[in-house]
Amino acid sequence: MDVTTVKHLHIVTPTIHSTPLSKLAGFQVFLKLENLQVPGSFKIRGIGNLCQKAAEKGCKKIVCASGGNGGLAAAYAARCLHIPSTIVLPTTTPEFVAEKLRDQEATVVVHGSVWDEANQHALKLTNDPDCVYVHPFDHPDVWEGHETMIVEAQEQLPSPPDVVVASVGGGGLLCGVIQGMQKVGWGHIPVVAMETVGADCLNVSLREDKITTIPAITSIAKCLGALTPCTQVFSLCKKYKVISQLCTDKQAVEACLKYADDHRQLVEPACGASLAAVYSGILNDLQTQGKLGQVRSALIVVCGGSGVTLDALYKWKNEYEL
Repeated sequence: MDVTTVKHLHIVTPTIHSTPLSKLAGFQVFLKLENLQVPGSFKIRGIGNLCQKAAEKGCKKIVCASGGNGGLAAAYAARCLHIPSTIVLPTTTPEFVAEKLRDQEATVVVHGSVWDEANQHALKLTNDPDCVYVHPFDHPDVWEGHETMIVEAQEQLPSPPDVVVASVGGGGLLCGVIQGMQKVGWGHIPVVAMETVGADCLNVSLREDKITTIPAITSIAKCLGALTPCTQVFSLCKKYKVISQLCTDKQAVEACLKYADDHRQLVEPACGASLAAVYSGILNDLQTQGKLGQVRSALIVVCGGSGVTLDALYKWKNEYEL
């Protein structure tokens, strides 16, 4: 593949109307299906953009620390661009995700119990000037790549939504969503930023009014597992109308199960957090509390995720007695 002729590494995903979710919510719900991206999540938009730009500048190797989805996107991008990749995983990453990385011809290194520790090790591996370090969420090229999903959604929707919902880990997706909304003239539309309790670094930071590091990730949603949000997402949340909300692990898993029944697709609990905004009535509660104006339609980013299997869903279902 000639990197100078590749337009982009992600696919244009559909934005669909969800009858089950619309019926439940009492307003129109649209889903941006980023779970359909080839590596399994929205991550390929931003990370693909970063890797492509690096390849055009002569990069010879890519290194990324990721609990799964960021690494899969980096490995997939590197393979498409014919560049070797090394992906550093924390020990909490399921073995089947590591195997998926090897399927993308990546070298897999396991180090540290959380992403932040894996990331410190990845940084040590990037001393070579020909080697590019790929941060999974804190880089302008990543945010720029993620903007494209909103540009697409704006073209696909019949009219602008009254609210946009997205999950938050370190904040890369939310940065791209907000920047994309500015680009398409949706700057006045509120964004509901969903995290699970125990992976809530942004919510804690906004409540304390300063960028805050949480002590540990105790949530099942390991792909929301950054201990500290990126500076850019904190700044954007202060500047624009972002409503930070939490759901429990049980609500996130329940949303994954209901979504599987309603739409015959598997997504991770990290994605279940955004779907819980409707399945657990969080958007309706925000309306009742006067924090949202009239909602006629909502756009939910179904961010996807590869750290899910039928067996994992059954295990979580039993664990939370659902």
